[in-house]
Amino acid sequence: MTSPRDRLLDAAGELFHQEGVGVGVDALCRAAGVSKRSMYQLFESKDELIAASLERRGPTYDALLLPPGGGAPRDRVLHVFQAQDALTTRPGYRGCPLVATAVELKDPDHPANDVARRRKQGLTDFFAAEARAAGVTDPDALAAQLTVVFDGSSTRAVLRAEPLGGLGVRTATALLDAAGMS
Repeated sequence: MTSPRDRLLDAAGELFHQEGVGVGVDALCRAAGVSKRSMYQLFESKDELIAASLERRGPTYDALLLPPGGGAPRDRVLHVFQAQDALTTRPGYRGCPLVATAVELKDPDHPANDVARRRKQGLTDFFAAEARAAGVTDPDALAAQLTVVFDGSSTRAVLRAEPLGGLGVRTATALLDAAGMS
């Protein structure tokens, strides 16, 4: 049987991503099947729950995007954009949960924004490691550019309410070509 903490984290992760972090505590507790008293025994505040739920979703989101071991660095980077492209075709696609949460919260000091920054840095670090492995001259600059393409592509798909249709893949490909990453 799933613990009340796990039920809260799962419900919060789903509700926050689908409806936003403004979802009320009553709705969260109802969805998780726990009392408000239990929630506040498990989490000091709703802010702490938001951060914990975002942290919990991170590995699942990474697994959807990051390639399995092996392969050429260029192919590994493009895998991320191909996976993103596929995600945008899913009904109800809401974009990157890290960016969505940070934009909604606005407060850079919110604990969930700390989680979002750290996890987003993980994607940038992945891009930089692949660029280094390929011998790119400025792997950190390329990694930052690829992260901007990823986030911009995600935002475009949400704002236009339509799949990317390969736009992120093509843009990332152009960056990789310009950096000499073959």
